[in-house]
Amino acid sequence: MWRHEFQPGRLIAGLVLLAGGVLYLLDATGEADAPWYAVVPMTIGGFTLAALAGLVTYAVRRDRRERNSASSDR
Repeated sequence: MWRHEFQPGRLIAGLVLLAGGVLYLLDATGEADAPWYAVVPMTIGGFTLAALAGLVTYAVRRDRRERNSASSDR
C-alpha cells in the first residue's frame, strides 16, 4: 500500500462521528441517556474543529511547497 499524507482533519472528524455513534449505541442499549441536543452540538463542534485542523494543515503544506520550489529555482 502506498503511503499517504497524514490528514488530521479527517482523523478528528472520524473520531467525533465514532464518539457520537457510541453515544447513540449506549443510549439504544439503555446504558446512558444521550439527548439529541447534546450530541448534535458535539458533532457540529467536532466538524468545526476538523475544518480548522484541515485548513491549518493545508496552509502549512502550501507554505512548505512554496519554500521548496523557491529554493530549487535558485
